[in-house]
Amino acid sequence: MPVTRDLFIGGKDVPAASGRTTDDIDPYTGAVYATVAAAGPDDVRRAVDAADAAFDAWAALDPFARRAIFLRAADLLDARGDRVAALMARETGATRPWAHFNVALGANILREAAAAITTPRGEVLSAQEPGALGLAVREPLGVVAAFAPWNAPVILGVRAVAAPLAAGNTVVVKAGEDAPLACGLLVADVLREAGLPDGVLNVITNAPADAAEIATALISDDRVRAVNFTGSTAVGRIVGELAARHLKPAVLELGGKNAIVVLADADVDHAVDAACFGVFMNAGQICMSGDRILVHESLAEEFSAKFAAKVATLPAGDPADPRTVVGPLVTASAARRVAGLVGDAVGKGATVLVGGGDPVGAVHPATVLTDVPDSAELHRTEAFGPLCVLAAFPDDDAAVAAANDTENGLTCGIITENATHGLAVARRVRTGIVHINDQTVGDEPQAPFGGVKASGYGRFGGRWGIEAFSSTRWVTIATRHAHYPF
Repeated sequence: MPVTRDLFIGGKDVPAASGRTTDDIDPYTGAVYATVAAAGPDDVRRAVDAADAAFDAWAALDPFARRAIFLRAADLLDARGDRVAALMARETGATRPWAHFNVALGANILREAAAAITTPRGEVLSAQEPGALGLAVREPLGVVAAFAPWNAPVILGVRAVAAPLAAGNTVVVKAGEDAPLACGLLVADVLREAGLPDGVLNVITNAPADAAEIATALISDDRVRAVNFTGSTAVGRIVGELAARHLKPAVLELGGKNAIVVLADADVDHAVDAACFGVFMNAGQICMSGDRILVHESLAEEFSAKFAAKVATLPAGDPADPRTVVGPLVTASAARRVAGLVGDAVGKGATVLVGGGDPVGAVHPATVLTDVPDSAELHRTEAFGPLCVLAAFPDDDAAVAAANDTENGLTCGIITENATHGLAVARRVRTGIVHINDQTVGDEPQAPFGGVKASGYGRFGGRWGIEAFSSTRWVTIATRHAHYPF
C-alpha cells in the first residue's frame, strides 16, 4: 500500500481543503510510492495564517530554548539514517551513500543553526550626540516562504528552514513535487518531535500542474516577508522576479555548469577518482556536479583512458542494491532529457567516449563525451544527469576562459599538487565556491554556500544564513535630555 500524507499546518496533519491528492512515483519501478495532499491557494493562506499567528511567540522565545529544539532535532535526524535511506531510494532513486550523506549533513546544518541562535548578533555604534548609545541589531523578518527541491532532499529540506527558523522567523515550505516526503514532511516530523511549537513550520505539498499557482499565492501573500528558493535557474528567475515585484528579499541558490580543471601538475589517478565522484554521485543530479572536465593537454591522453575505464565499471540500476553507484534519475522523462542532450551533441559532431545509448526507464548509463561543439545544447545547458564533457586545454589562460564560458557561476574544482598554482587559477574563476585539489561537490554547514551570475545570489551557512533572513535595525539610547531648536 502506498504511504499517505496530508499537509502539515499549525502543527497538525490536515487534508487539502479540496480533498485532492497527488501521486509520488518511485523512479526505479514506476509504481506509486506515496499519495500526498494536493494543496490549493486556500491551503497556502491557511499555512501563512498559522505561521503569522506563531511568529511573535517564536521570535520572543528564549534563544536557549530554541537552540535546544534544534539540537534535539539533529540527534533525531541522525538516528533515522536507515529509514531515510529506504525513503530516498523509493522517492528519488538515491543510493544508500548519498542518503546517509544527506542525513549527516542535514543534522549538522541543524547543529550549526543551533549555534547561530546564541551567537552575538549586532554592533555598538559610535553616536554623534554626546551621551548617546547607538546599536545595530539583527531582528527576524516574519514569515518566510521556502522552496525545498528533491535532488538532495534532506540537505535542502533542512537548509530551506534552518537559518530562517534560527533567526526567529516562521516558515511555510513548498515541498518539491518529486520528493514531498523527504524534502518537506520528514523535516517537519523531526522538528515536531523535537518540540517545535505549532505553526512555526508548515509544509505544503501540491500536484505538479499546480506548482506555479501555489508559488504565486505564497510569495504574493502580504504577510510573507522573504523568500528562500533552491532550484533551477529557469524557475529561479521567475521566483526572483515575483519576489522583487512584491519588494521581498530573496535568497536564490540556482543551477550550475561546473568545471573540474585538471592542471598540468595534477596527480592523474587522484584526478580520475575526484572527477568520477564529482560527476556521477547521485547520478549527476546535484547543483554542484561537474558537467565539464578540462584537462591540460599534457595529461589528456592518460586521463581520458583512465577516466573512461573507471566510468565504464560504475554499476548502474537499482538504488536499493548496495553495489549501485549510478541510480535512476528522478523520473523517466529526466533520463530521456539527458539522452536527448547526448543525441543532440553527437548529431553535431561530438564523440561518445563511454556510455551513451537509450535509458532503461529512469536509468541512464554513465556517459562521457568529447569534441562537443559550441552549437550543441549541452555546451550551454546544465546536464543534471550522469553525463559530462571532456576537453583539453593548452595553458592556464585557456583553462580559465573555458571554465568561465557559462552564464552560471556556482562552483569549480581545480586539481593540482601545487596549491600556489591552484590558488592563482582559482582567483580568476568566477564562481561562488572553488575547491583546490578537489572536485566540485562539497558542502559544509558553517561555510558560505551560494553562487554568482545565473547561479543565484545570497548565501547559506553560518552567520551568512542568519544575516540573509534577518534585518538590521538601528536603535539609539539617549542618556541625557537633548536640546531642541524650538
